[in-house]
Amino acid sequence: MLELNETTLQNFSAAREFEWLETNGLGGYSSSSVTHAHTRRYHGILVAATRPPVERMVLLSKMEETIVTGNGVFELGCNQFGNTVIPKGNQFLLHFSKKIFPQWEYEIDGVVLKKTIFMVHGENTVAIIYDVVKSPSPFRMEILPLVAARSYHSLNHAGPQMHWDYEWHENIFHNKPDGVTNLYIKVPNANFTAHPDWYYNFNYSEEKNRGLDYEEDLFSHGIFSVSLKEGDSLGIIISTTSPGELQAHDLLAAENLRRQILLNDQPSDEVISTLVLAADQFIVERDEDLRTVIAGYHWFTDWARDTMISLAGLALSTGRPEDAKKILSAFAKTVSMGMLPNRFQDENRPPEYNNVDGTLWYFIAVHKYLRHTNDSKFVLDEILPVLKEIIDWHFRGTRFNIHVDEDGLLYAGETGMQLTWMDAKVGDWVVTPRMGKPVEIQALWYNALRIFAQLLELNNQDADAEMVHASAEKARESFEMKFWFEEGKYLFDNIDDHGIPDASLRPNQIFAVSLPYSLITGEKAASLLNIVEASLYTPVGLRTLPETDSRYAPVYEGDVKQRDSAYHQGTVWSWLLGPYIDTVVKVRGVQGMNEARNIIEAFRYHLDEACPGSVSEIFDGAPPHHPRGCIAQAWGVAEVLRVIKEYNLVVQEGGQLNVELEKKRSTSL
Repeated sequence: MLELNETTLQNFSAAREFEWLETNGLGGYSSSSVTHAHTRRYHGILVAATRPPVERMVLLSKMEETIVTGNGVFELGCNQFGNTVIPKGNQFLLHFSKKIFPQWEYEIDGVVLKKTIFMVHGENTVAIIYDVVKSPSPFRMEILPLVAARSYHSLNHAGPQMHWDYEWHENIFHNKPDGVTNLYIKVPNANFTAHPDWYYNFNYSEEKNRGLDYEEDLFSHGIFSVSLKEGDSLGIIISTTSPGELQAHDLLAAENLRRQILLNDQPSDEVISTLVLAADQFIVERDEDLRTVIAGYHWFTDWARDTMISLAGLALSTGRPEDAKKILSAFAKTVSMGMLPNRFQDENRPPEYNNVDGTLWYFIAVHKYLRHTNDSKFVLDEILPVLKEIIDWHFRGTRFNIHVDEDGLLYAGETGMQLTWMDAKVGDWVVTPRMGKPVEIQALWYNALRIFAQLLELNNQDADAEMVHASAEKARESFEMKFWFEEGKYLFDNIDDHGIPDASLRPNQIFAVSLPYSLITGEKAASLLNIVEASLYTPVGLRTLPETDSRYAPVYEGDVKQRDSAYHQGTVWSWLLGPYIDTVVKVRGVQGMNEARNIIEAFRYHLDEACPGSVSEIFDGAPPHHPRGCIAQAWGVAEVLRVIKEYNLVVQEGGQLNVELEKKRSTSL
């Protein structure tokens, strides 16, 4: 459990580096900095998924509280306008913690107030509970709701677009601020005073740092006012559906029970408990009784690649095989020309089919699901025909010149397209051109063939399986001949369409060892691992280029062009710790298990920074590896949790790192 004290909280610059996140299983969320000063356009009290899990809308941006006592008026809010912070409500913050829910404690003129925020699973509903822990006398709380009512990718500015009409009936405020979407706010025992007005020029520092528009105007319809005293507990419900007779405290009890059940049968370990709760935030509904995975908060939707990589950690490692099954079923229905969509889009636009690896990761996800559940009936009846269609299309040739070449390896690419996970592109500039035969694509293709062949055998199609095994063996022989870089003692990252190899030292080569069916073993695998460890490993993931490479970008920051230029050019990715640990264990055996525990122990500090309790998408290549990108990333959470559970890497708090291994790390850093 992360805890921040008043020293950090009352230092605005330090406190705004920490963010909190609540989600609802629909793609919606509630989030801000721990001071409640928004630093991103994506922050909001109620960000509703209006067409789950997409079409997210920042409906209610803020709830600004003011405490009125006999000694004065005290504003608890916190906002940035240019270089000025007004009001400075963080000066009243004593404590922040995140375990099951994010909680704050304030002290204002003798009043001690505890605040809890949570989302209701399966609903675009958020609740805020204020517990008056101590108060020398009764006081009044005034609450100013600030509405944005816009897409979470955009910003709002004063104008006639905001609808002012409202209803106030039995402590429930109702309005359609955009003229379409319902906003309900239930404040028990409150008075509501209409005072429609715009509030101007809220500044979002992270948007400014990202080189984007960063000023927004917010609208309020009026002010809620409620009298409170010591021992009172005020529960507010904010929702897109009418709360009716529902009470926030009942919703809290139900949601607390739901989350506690997720921890049943899990080891009594803080890291595992933290990651299991984090994993729950990414599994969301899509179409009736199906499931999908939000790739990252705040701005990603569901991507096939991220979903398939994350499936084992998010669903299987957490005891949720039915969710895994629903995810596999959902994506089986999206296959087109032998490809899974790269991502699903907002605004009801069609899925994008511009990737090569997401489809191949589907085979890995199916393989892990079958091993975990032994559910052969589902896999053979529903999934095997889909896998056959995928394999056939890859041999025949599909979009973007994806096809099996004469050497049995998989070719992918068209000029100007990025089809692998290293997909950064700035205008027409492809930052990491990998058209041809990328190393991890060959590892995934080889595994897809082996997995498909084994499923054919399970389905009593031995003759077909034998032909697929032969194709896999041909790919393996070609890979061994073409990809080993003898001078460097590691694998080439890519072989282009002219047969020219790329000797860039990148982490992609570890998949040739880490996946279920390794393409290289023995001394070559050991050599590869040693080089990756020395040049790419950091405590929070693997760098995408070594410091010695002339293209190495040590820091991920700046405008869109600067950030995309650095995205795969030295930036550290947390999710790569999973396959890295797979490789360490495969290559080094018992010693590797001990090293893997040390790796997890070295990583655990990150669970207390950025978005406490979750795993950031990326980090600076240079120490101290500042967290960047999405504050909560599905495959980062999933892969760390997967290897912890798979290899029993629990390290009790206070466990000591292996000194010699730490020396190696210090040298590489």
